Amino acid sequence: MMTYHFHRAKLALLAVVLIQFTVRCAVADELDLVYQWTQLGSESETGQRDIQFGTETSNNGEQFNAYGNLPMGVSHHKGRLFVTVPRRRPGIPATLAVIDMRSTTGVNNPPLDGYPNFLINRLHPEYAADSRRIVSVYRTKVDSCDRLWFVDTGYLEYPDNPRQVQRPSLWVMNLNTNRRVQRFEIPEEMVEFGYGIPSITIDVEPDRCEDAYAYIPDYQWRNLYVYGLAQNRMWRFNHNFLSFEPRFGRFNVAGLQFVWNDGVFSLAIGRWDEITKERPVYLHAMASISEIVVPNSVLKNETLARSGEDYNERFRHLGPRGPNTQASGHAFDEKTGVLFYAEVNRNAIGCWNSATEFHPENHGIVHLDNKEMIYPADVTIDNDGMMWVISNRLPIWIYSRLNVNEYNYRIWRQMPARAINGTICMRN
Repeated sequence: MMTYHFHRAKLALLAVVLIQFTVRCAVADELDLVYQWTQLGSESETGQRDIQFGTETSNNGEQFNAYGNLPMGVSHHKGRLFVTVPRRRPGIPATLAVIDMRSTTGVNNPPLDGYPNFLINRLHPEYAADSRRIVSVYRTKVDSCDRLWFVDTGYLEYPDNPRQVQRPSLWVMNLNTNRRVQRFEIPEEMVEFGYGIPSITIDVEPDRCEDAYAYIPDYQWRNLYVYGLAQNRMWRFNHNFLSFEPRFGRFNVAGLQFVWNDGVFSLAIGRWDEITKERPVYLHAMASISEIVVPNSVLKNETLARSGEDYNERFRHLGPRGPNTQASGHAFDEKTGVLFYAEVNRNAIGCWNSATEFHPENHGIVHLDNKEMIYPADVTIDNDGMMWVISNRLPIWIYSRLNVNEYNYRIWRQMPARAINGTICMRN
């Protein structure tokens, strides 16, 4: 009889735990879908052709190639979404595009426009170099001073005809005027080819706009380039932690297995420390499950960078995120103190609260979808604190074939505080 009551008590306790768990999970808000495309420039559901993007005049006699237009990065500023389409195939009318959300209705196949216009995005005949034009952009970043930053790799990744059209360059656009305020050509002694520059992160305080620094990872050569706006100069850091981890170069996405050896891929800037008077800069390689941290005072120091290996001990290994947590981009939310990861191997957005120890047990997931969020390629947080994510099924596009009758590319958003509800990342 006592055994019977004991089992009933255990079942009752289990029921309470399950109810509490269900309630806790129910308050979590996954990311909201904003836009989705079957292909960029494909026909809309009304049968109307997207004349702003899909039928734009071709470059160098290249015919528009909807399948070759794969969106990679997303950032937001005051009702406009900036979407990048790196030139990995011919037939791309704009490598830097924009969606005006204020005049766009509906979720499916919204039109894109070239930014700041199609002309600046257009390639010259015979692929002639032109410092006034953009060749290929992977990801962008909007800073707190209403500026859009990006690197034009200057490189065409056409499988049968790759070429460096012009020197890779750093661009800064004033988003209030849509005019370029800076173009810095990356010196050849820094990097010979633009191939391998996947992202950019901006370190600037809102009241010191001219004292801005751009952190630019190079996964191909495993270097980190730093550009100082006030100095109009660039310097380079080289460290063993910028390389990939061979054990974690194997990926499995949508049933496709492949091996990548991408080094340092993304940087994110943490909270200001009143004691040290600096911010931590988090970084990781794509083919890795580790996170590295270095003070931003180190990265801003050109003299230190040129001194050789004197800065080696300033780069610190935080620890592993856990199995299968290889990530493309990541972004830090100032309000919650949470670092968000675009975890490509798990088709998920992961999280870690910086107030906790960096340990796999302290990492959570705010959104996971093995059908619709296949390969989250970028995650950014705008000046209003909104998190934006783009997913693009890149491995299927590379190693197999996308079903162009399905929605393949998606943009998502959510406020970080709502996204982490019910997860371990809520800890203060």
